[in-house]
Amino acid sequence: MSYDERPWVKFYPEWVNPNPAIPETTYLDCLTESFAKNGDRPAMHFMGRTISFRELDELSARFAHFLAENGYGSGDAVSIITPNIPQNQIVNVGVCRAGCVAQGISVLLAPKEMAYQLNHSGAKAALIWDVMFEQKFMKIQDQVPNLKHVAVCNLGEFLPGAKRFLGNLLKKLPSGKIAPVAGKTVLTLPEVLKKHPPQAPKVSVKPEDTCLIQYTGGTTGVPKGAEVSHRNIMACMVQMVNWLDLKERGDIMCSGFPFFHIAGLFIGMINLHLGNPQILLPDPRNAAHIANEYKKYRPTVVANVPPVYQMLIDHPAFRSLDHSKSRYFISAASPLPEKLYHDLEAVVGRGKVLELFGMTETMVTSLDPPRQKKKIGSVGLPWPAYRLKIVDLETGTKEVPLGQEGELIVRGPGVMKGYWNMPEETARTLKEFEGEKWLFTGDVLRMDQEGYMYVVDRCKDMIDVRGNNVFSREVEDKLYEHAAVELCAVVGMPDPKRPGTQLVRAVIQPTPEYKDKDKKELEKDILEHCRENMAHYKVPRVIEFTEAMPLTSVGKVDKKVLR
Repeated sequence: MSYDERPWVKFYPEWVNPNPAIPETTYLDCLTESFAKNGDRPAMHFMGRTISFRELDELSARFAHFLAENGYGSGDAVSIITPNIPQNQIVNVGVCRAGCVAQGISVLLAPKEMAYQLNHSGAKAALIWDVMFEQKFMKIQDQVPNLKHVAVCNLGEFLPGAKRFLGNLLKKLPSGKIAPVAGKTVLTLPEVLKKHPPQAPKVSVKPEDTCLIQYTGGTTGVPKGAEVSHRNIMACMVQMVNWLDLKERGDIMCSGFPFFHIAGLFIGMINLHLGNPQILLPDPRNAAHIANEYKKYRPTVVANVPPVYQMLIDHPAFRSLDHSKSRYFISAASPLPEKLYHDLEAVVGRGKVLELFGMTETMVTSLDPPRQKKKIGSVGLPWPAYRLKIVDLETGTKEVPLGQEGELIVRGPGVMKGYWNMPEETARTLKEFEGEKWLFTGDVLRMDQEGYMYVVDRCKDMIDVRGNNVFSREVEDKLYEHAAVELCAVVGMPDPKRPGTQLVRAVIQPTPEYKDKDKKELEKDILEHCRENMAHYKVPRVIEFTEAMPLTSVGKVDKKVLR
């Protein structure tokens, strides 16, 4: 039996079309249609305030007008640096309606990391949460020459009046100071929306045009911007709706995935397409708030990383909720431990927990089939419109038999266009295999005789820190900038507080000049260097010093020995 025979199709839910047609349309077309049909329906629930589709339509059109008035259009990147608040969706939609390209940036990144993405994407405009503006953007204001317009938003802008007043009075709403920046126009988002009419420009967008630039890590450790086209988005939306039997104007989503992550953004896009509301969670670590929102709005679909599910089932308020209306609890971004799978099922109901496997470059690749046979530890079955193969790790030129480990390669309409302005990285990832171009994922998987897939390892040396992906080479590159580091290697170690996730562990061979220095002082100095140059979750939790780094026969650091 070969991969081309698709043994997994026989295990599809009965309603799933194994050969779905992908419409030659754009996400902009979806938005236009949805706004026309769903004006009175809720689009977002945010801390006691509901924003309707009509309101989102008007506000996003105002932002699109602002972009067009300043000369931004097809292919121009607009960066968005906020948590999951209504302004993020307003601007994301406005960017699409202006024919521009949306580029989400994590609020967890260090200032220098933000500057890299702003510069590499060529972003000319940005929406920035005022906390990030003061704490991070002001440190790099003179390092982002392409950026000309900055709209700044505040957490309280869309809160109900009484809650906003009390939050500001009691100083419970985080906020940051706004200041002028030389060479840039800095405005508040309310100023932008008030100044411009609710008239989106008329733009021509084609299915092959880039809709998103989503940054991800890779084998080199250098962040790469995956170009996601309108066709890619439509292909994944059609299959997600088909696979989960999602209901137009009939589901409610609750997700802790941030909008700057492809999973969070994709979830938001599906909801807008279907005319369904989403519960926005600005802080996915606040279990009490999530439980309150869950109780109030009764979501039908929930999606989170495993650590969030662990946090929820540990909270009495969540355990006591009525989960009868919820159909699916989707887990993604890191492996779901078997114990957590069973514990979560015991709380929310049997058969509701589904595990998903995807990546920025493909969005979704496989998913557990709902109401069908599940296998604990598996990431489900391949989606209908994709072709998948597993090839040998040594050469990548031949398929391995079903059941054997190898590198997963993917081909299909959801596969990205390539990496933005990185042709060499694109060529290393999108390669020829048997006369066709395939995406080589860098992930080691195996597939059983029924087509169920199991993640074995990461070729890319990725470390899962509580749902955040950390690429060891990226951390190593920063460590090598420190004068004391002769050789170093970064590996993951189990996080005892969060089963199924890891902590970053760095092993360092000091230079001769630092060999006899006090190790505690040296560790303190290196950690300070790390905190200044990378997001907090990438900073090593454990630093070990060694006199001689273990090496392979070809002189590379032997990470197998270190692990």
